[in-house]
Amino acid sequence: MPTYEYRCQECGDTFEFLQSFSDSPKRKCPACGRHRLKKLISGGAGLIFKGSGFYITDYRSADYDKAAKADKESGKSKGGDSAKDSSEKSKDSKPAPKESSGDD
Repeated sequence: MPTYEYRCQECGDTFEFLQSFSDSPKRKCPACGRHRLKKLISGGAGLIFKGSGFYITDYRSADYDKAAKADKESGKSKGGDSAKDSSEKSKDSKPAPKESSGDD
């Protein structure tokens, strides 16, 4: 739920209210009790995610990044990508000719 800022046009106080998108705007000032609140346009704040449900990869530590980089570099020194090598071999090989059964 977003936080909205209001200013009372009577007493000049500024307030923040946590409201749902579907809630109607506040009208009554909590300081003076008059119905003179006006919703302000504000810069807002960034999104704040709380609780579980994040991907573990969203906030990796520097140690994880170093280990991943070292692992990637060690894979390159072993002769490249073996899956790529096997797919290139299969493209180059031709299928064996069909044997005739002699019934012709």
